[in-house]
Order: sequence, then C-alpha cells, then structure tokens
Amino acid sequence: MELLIIGAGAMGGLFGALLAPHAAVSLLTTNQEHAAVMGGHGLTLVDLDGATRRVPVRVLTDPQDYGRRADLVLVCTKTRATAQAAATARDLLAADGLALTLQNGLGNLEQLVAAVGAQRAAAGVTSQAATLLAPGRVRHAGSGPTVLGIPPGREEAITAVAGLFTRAGLETRISDDVDSLLWSKLIVNVGINALTALLRVPNGVLAQTPECDLLMARAVAEAVAVARALSIGLDGERQLERVREVCLRTADNRASMLQDILRGRPTEIDAINGAVVARGRAAGVDTPVNLLLTQLVQALEATVADRL
Repeated sequence: MELLIIGAGAMGGLFGALLAPHAAVSLLTTNQEHAAVMGGHGLTLVDLDGATRRVPVRVLTDPQDYGRRADLVLVCTKTRATAQAAATARDLLAADGLALTLQNGLGNLEQLVAAVGAQRAAAGVTSQAATLLAPGRVRHAGSGPTVLGIPPGREEAITAVAGLFTRAGLETRISDDVDSLLWSKLIVNVGINALTALLRVPNGVLAQTPECDLLMARAVAEAVAVARALSIGLDGERQLERVREVCLRTADNRASMLQDILRGRPTEIDAINGAVVARGRAAGVDTPVNLLLTQLVQALEATVADRL
C-alpha cells in the first residue's frame, strides 16, 4: 500500500515509524530540520518499554516531490493546517484511495470531504499517544485502540486500512457511527488538553488530583450536553470514565496542547474546547467551563512573548 502521511510531528511520526515495515510510507513535513534528520538517519522511535530503534523512512518537504498516487493519505497535521493538507490530498490521492484524518477537534472531516469527495474521505480516532522529543526523535508515550469510521460504500477499503494498522501493532477496529466517534474523541481532548496546557502537567496528574478531576468532569459534562443537544447520544458517565482511563493509560504523556504551549506555538483550542462553546451556543447550551478554558489558553498564546 502506498501511504502518504501529511504531518510528521509526534503522531504522524509514530504512525510512520510503526507502519513503515508494512507499507510504502512517505512522510510530508514543513519542518526542514526534522526532515533533514529523518532523511539522513531515519526516524528514531523510543518504544513504550524505553527501547530505541531507528526506522528508515522516505521524507518530503514539498508535495510535488511525491511522484506517485497514494492509496492512503493519513492527515496528522494541526487543525490550522487542515485546509492545505486537504488540498494536498486532493492532488496526490489515487482515484480509489482514501484520505483519513486522525486529527484532534471538529471540522477536519468536512474539509477533507470538500476536497476529495465523501467516498474518499474518512475520519478516525486514536488513543495512541506520542511526544516529539527532538528533530527526528519520537517517543511512544501511550497505547490504546484506534477506531476508523466507514465512508459511504467503502467498508472494504477501510477494513483493509484497519488490517494494515493492526499488523503494525496498532489495535484497530471500524465503526459506522462517525459522529459519535468524533465526539467521543473530542471529549477526551476537551477533558485533557487545555487543563494540561494551563497547569503544565502530564496527563496522569489530572485523574490523580481531585481538584483537577473536578474541572475535567465539568468540562466533559458540558461537551456531553452539547452532543446530546445535537442528537448525538453519548453516556455522560461512560465518557468521563473514558477520559480518566486515557489519563491513566498515558499518564506520563505531555498532551499536544501542552507541547504547543511549551514551544510557544499556536494551539488547537478553537477546534476543541472552542468548538464545544461554538456548537453549544448554536444549540442553546451553556458551556461556561469550556469558555473559560478556551479564553485562558488563548490568553496564554497571546502573552507568549511576555512570559517570565
């Protein structure tokens, strides 16, 4: 299978390293230093057990250098880069290929559908966790299932992708309920990302500290209420339980939003907690905790140059 991964950061790097022995993998990144290290020495993966291995990967910084058509385009960029990633997928995807987003937040699938068509666009969620330690070096920080939604009429194709992921050691299943799938993943990010970024703690601290757990529970409850208002039936207790499970399973991981804040980069807050606020407002559901978390993270971003 010809596989192009757009976005070679923590998650894209992890999937690239694990899938490279099982498919013809190419990584597309705009990070020149990252690309140079991977191109010269391979991608260094620090496994869950702490063991280190180097994985040879094909690395691109210009999509025009791809020179082939991809059976699968895996989109792992930040949400602010989705429009460009979707345009690249449109240009490089095979006629019967799939463009699959594993990104955080809402709105990514819609942009892929607009670019490549509903039958070639798919969304999935993953509980895998990864940290970009340095250019060319990624740590596998936590393991969990990956679930892929089925695009219209493409069950056979998405089943083949799930099989590839499973062979690579990524536990994967498929689901025909894409909306519940995306909201369940959104809720995990709603509960974890902003709080870890604001408190500057790894994931596990949230579930192990009562003061943090209370805020997490309130943010999750608001998101569940918005989902229900949109006719997406989610069990509130089960959703909070899942968030706590992810916290503990990835206890040492630095969430992506925390990594962004520590590096002084823009976050995905608008597509996560901010998306809950926006959709809650449209549905007439109050979301004061998510609004405050959104505004606090936005204030962190705005004051990065003045931070002590």
